[in-house]
Amino acid sequence: MKLNELYQTIILEHYKEPHNVGEIANADIETRGYNESCGDDVRLFLKFNNEKKIDEIRFKGKGCAISQSSTSMMTDAIKGKTIDEALLFVDSFKAMMRGEKQFSDDGDYEELSALKGVLEFPVRVKCATLSWNTIRNGLLQFKEKENGKTKVETTIHDEE
Repeated sequence: MKLNELYQTIILEHYKEPHNVGEIANADIETRGYNESCGDDVRLFLKFNNEKKIDEIRFKGKGCAISQSSTSMMTDAIKGKTIDEALLFVDSFKAMMRGEKQFSDDGDYEELSALKGVLEFPVRVKCATLSWNTIRNGLLQFKEKENGKTKVETTIHDEE
C-alpha cells in the first residue's frame, strides 16, 4: 500500500467510525466551531480531572470527511494533556497545517500525518483545522475565567 493510500484509509476510517462521539453532561468546556464557507460544524465537550488534565473529550458534528476525521484524531491526541500542553499541541499542529513545521510520523502525530495531503488543497485546510481552532478558543476562554465552566462559539469566516 502506498503512503497516500494509507493516509486516505486512516481518514476514511475516522470518518466512518469516529472516536469519542457524543456529549458530556456538565462539561467544563462546551465549544462550537462553524465554517461558514462550507458548513462544517463541530461541538466539543471537555471534562478535566483533579490533576487539571483533559479527562474526557467528546464531539458532535457534521461536515466533510476531512473535518470530521481531523476532529476524531484530535480528540484521541489531546486526551490526558493539561490546558497548556493542549494549547502547545494545537499551535504545533496548526503550524504544520500552514506548512511552517514538518509533520512527525511517530508519537502524538502518527495518525495526524494522514492530514499532510490536505496542504495541497489550501481551501481544505480550514476543514482540517476547524476543530483545532475551536478547542483552542475554548481552552483560552476557560483559562481566562480561571477554570470556570465556559461555553464558546467560534465561526470561521471566508477570509481566515
